[in-house]
Amino acid sequence: MTTTPWTDDQPIVSIKNVHKSFGELEVLKGVSFDVKRGEVICIIGPSGSGKSTLIRCINALNDIQKGSIMVEGIEVNDKSLDKLALRRKVGMVFQQYNLFPHKTAIENVMMAPIKVLKEPREDVEKRAQKLIEKVRLQGKEDSYPGELSGGQQQRVAIARSLAMNPDVMLFDEVTAALDPETVKEVLVTIKDLAEEGMTCILVTHEMGFAREIADHIYFTDRGVIVEHGPPDTFFSEASDPRTQEFLSQIL
Repeated sequence: MTTTPWTDDQPIVSIKNVHKSFGELEVLKGVSFDVKRGEVICIIGPSGSGKSTLIRCINALNDIQKGSIMVEGIEVNDKSLDKLALRRKVGMVFQQYNLFPHKTAIENVMMAPIKVLKEPREDVEKRAQKLIEKVRLQGKEDSYPGELSGGQQQRVAIARSLAMNPDVMLFDEVTAALDPETVKEVLVTIKDLAEEGMTCILVTHEMGFAREIADHIYFTDRGVIVEHGPPDTFFSEASDPRTQEFLSQIL
């Protein structure tokens, strides 16, 4: 596994000229950007523009054909990559919660540290309890996923990712499958994490949230980054016609 010495003043995630194809279809066509520790990055764009594919590549859920993705000095596009070592650094929350239906909320949160990291159950249970509180689900520890709302299940999924103590969190359209009234509780949880200094990369269609939380916004279309900038200028001074058209349809 290729690693290079990494220090805190370097980007925690560095993406350089990434290309990704599924068969004949080129989904990413030379994407590059850096993420600093503690930064919140929002990736927006129309369906099929490569957003979700890109963040799945950061976590090695998709391989890439060309380019480089470095996470804390680990080269993700390395044939000898230790995926477990990478995923201890990078947590991911998906649109679908993917909870184990026969396990309670707290058991879902505890599973990976016990099974994958082989940590002592007692230590994990204490941490899991704190994480359940962090995502505002006190009293739901012994509830099964089927007894929870979509927003509550998504917050359990966030706690489950945090249980591995990652340095970076990836969120892939995590509110897309939720009822409008449960969206806010999930966004508040993500905002809390961001304010505590967690490095977050979000694919989102929640523009108001992106404007409020992001340090930097990237607009993708047809596999390339068309335009990017801090929210203040991005939303008010977008210069590319594709960005302007997209924003006019959703704002």
